[in-house]
Amino acid sequence: MASAPTRRHISREDAAPGRAEARSSEPEVVTVRKPSRLVSVVAIMSVLVVSLVGGAPPAQAQRRPEMQILSDAETDHIIRKMARPIFQAAGIDPEAVTILLVNDSTLNAFVAGGQNIFLHTGLLLSIDDVGQLLGVIAHETGHISGGHLVRGTGAMENAFLSSLVGMGLGIAAGVAARNSNAGIAGVMLGQHLAERNFLAFSRTQEASADQAGLSYMEHAGLSSVGMLTFLEKLGVGEPLLNDRDAGYRLTHPLTRERIEAVRNFIEKSRFTKVPTPAAVNEDFRRIQAKLSAYLDPLGTLRRFKADDRSVVARYGRAYAYFRQGDIKQAAPLVDGLIAEDPKNPYLHEMKGDLLLQTGRAADAAPPYRKAVELAGTEAGVIRVSLAHALLEQRDPKLADEALKNLQIATKTQGQSAFLWRLTAQAWSMKNNPGMLAYATAEEALARGDLPMAKAQAERAEKLLPAGSPGWLRAQDIRGQTGGLDKPK
Repeated sequence: MASAPTRRHISREDAAPGRAEARSSEPEVVTVRKPSRLVSVVAIMSVLVVSLVGGAPPAQAQRRPEMQILSDAETDHIIRKMARPIFQAAGIDPEAVTILLVNDSTLNAFVAGGQNIFLHTGLLLSIDDVGQLLGVIAHETGHISGGHLVRGTGAMENAFLSSLVGMGLGIAAGVAARNSNAGIAGVMLGQHLAERNFLAFSRTQEASADQAGLSYMEHAGLSSVGMLTFLEKLGVGEPLLNDRDAGYRLTHPLTRERIEAVRNFIEKSRFTKVPTPAAVNEDFRRIQAKLSAYLDPLGTLRRFKADDRSVVARYGRAYAYFRQGDIKQAAPLVDGLIAEDPKNPYLHEMKGDLLLQTGRAADAAPPYRKAVELAGTEAGVIRVSLAHALLEQRDPKLADEALKNLQIATKTQGQSAFLWRLTAQAWSMKNNPGMLAYATAEEALARGDLPMAKAQAERAEKLLPAGSPGWLRAQDIRGQTGGLDKPK
């Protein structure tokens, strides 16, 4: 498995005009994974308790486990594509659902903070068939549609979750390594999200979510066998819980009656014997291999032997070598995969990552551009990487292309502090102090540094033309930070 995060203090200096990166003068405690020689497939996503409670995390919170949120464009794309029919059957806008991966080996999934589904890596890696994952997602969708959201003992937990999903995604990007896709940052929770008193649903709610999920899968023409086999995988009546199933079974109480109800439904379903398309299973096996390679590169190399020429095996080995910084072994595998599947945007993205993280920013830009072209509307994260590669070349002529990509990426990645840091860098290269101040305000707001956001928004208002888009947004930021009524 990957090494434990390294704890360190990160001090941030106040931004000055013309500087690309804005930093707070207040030191923040961030749990950051020590960067490897290469960019990882997982983007940093973190929220600091400091920014939410206005001070250092309490000693009790510091002793609690951390939650690490992982992000990967391909993984999100594949899971979202598989889950789309379920969301539509539930009458939920698929684009309104946020799917987040929690770096936790326990077998668990939950909903929180609105239409947000959290999937543990332990769950994804333990899935035997895509149908099981669809069953879990359908069940969690049943919780969403039934209003069975997390009931905390106070507003702190819900506020934290809302900030995690709405404000903090990508907040620490570029801290551990200079790429929006690099590293992991831990999240210190005042109440750990896996605690029973926070997430546990009642047995009635569980049965209700089962039935709702089954109806959604039936409406979508999907077999519900996976939900049954997943519940059977967990089992009931065992005297002891093991580490992997404890999380799910403690937060989602199991009963024999629930399993029997699902079995009875399946016996009457029209779609029980409908198989999952082979291509869907192949996609899922690929992201399983990628996730395994990120978390345990050595174990992945032992699992996928060099003589295994399957796409999944080569994918897993490529990411494992990538994770270890072994470019010599990773590059030929990536090139071979691209030759066989030239329209896969995520292979071109990976090639760009390899080149960028080895100091070849100019060479990284073309594969990123190709990845953006192929990914279309889902290229937000890749556009940020492309902008990074362009700005790393330190050529002012490339600033406009970087800004164009960053502006498009804000539609889906607008809460990313790293995106705004790159935007500030681009405006600095164009010698535009007003837009630099505005972008710096956005970055500070994404980090939860409200004093810095307010100060930079006020600076932007003074420098930008009144009524311009940046000037108007700076006013909004100042209002969000409680400074709208300040006299000019």
